[in-house]
Amino acid sequence: MKKVRKAVFPVAGLGTRFLPATKANPKEMLPIVDKPLIQYAAEEAVNAGIDTLIFIIGRNKRAIPDHFDKAYELESELEASGKLDRLAEVQHILPPEISCIYIRQSEALGLGHAVLCSKSVVGDEPFAIILADDLIDGGDKSCLQQMVDVYEKEQSGVIGVQKVPLENVKNYGVVAGQNTKDRLWKLSGLVEKPKPEDAPSNVAVVGRYILESSIFEMLEETQPGSGGEIQLTDAIVKQLQQESVYAYEFEGRRYDCGSKLGYLQATLEYGLKHPEVGAAFKAYLKKMDCFK
Repeated sequence: MKKVRKAVFPVAGLGTRFLPATKANPKEMLPIVDKPLIQYAAEEAVNAGIDTLIFIIGRNKRAIPDHFDKAYELESELEASGKLDRLAEVQHILPPEISCIYIRQSEALGLGHAVLCSKSVVGDEPFAIILADDLIDGGDKSCLQQMVDVYEKEQSGVIGVQKVPLENVKNYGVVAGQNTKDRLWKLSGLVEKPKPEDAPSNVAVVGRYILESSIFEMLEETQPGSGGEIQLTDAIVKQLQQESVYAYEFEGRRYDCGSKLGYLQATLEYGLKHPEVGAAFKAYLKKMDCFK
């Protein structure tokens, strides 16, 4: 049985919707309370059994490898000042057995091209793809862990999906296929950002994938589309002609932190359940008459 051991994080985008905050700081480093988005994504991967994290970065993303690297000066200062709890936090962002690999995407040629950049590291293994600006609270079992469970049972690619209002399908890739089991569809196609009247369903793709390595061959054959970008969706459609791919409606709540509203929603929800500030934050919101 094949195991999913590697995860790819395409983090080379410019994050223009959050300018000027992202002029010098990657959008994946925007914090939700006290952890950046990329750390939530990495923790989700590790909790799902991933041991190799592959970051596809751009020229302005130095902060991401710095975040996961050792910070000698900071650690020395925290130790000297007796802030041992904070020291433990920065020393254990990831377990020591986890490998981090950084690959430079020289041109912004789309999600498909970013994934293709990981080919030499992934090799012939199945692998996960996590888009960090889709923050997903899966509760007791993370979204990716749920998908790994599906992959290990079906031994086929799995795409994370959720149902959205029909009028919103124009913002997503949308699945076509047969609902074979509870929360599981066997795909027959994918349509990128259809008009509501043309959509095959209201089941939309979100930023979680587990794919077989054959996707790299499909990506190499995929012609650039709008804006000169290579679309991952187009390559998955080609892959469907040769092998099965499933869509899984995960259990949990997704926050679209690529949008300002989704980012604010996540900050509010995660702030309310934060063990250090949650109670005080809720009391503040009540005082401000935010809760009726």
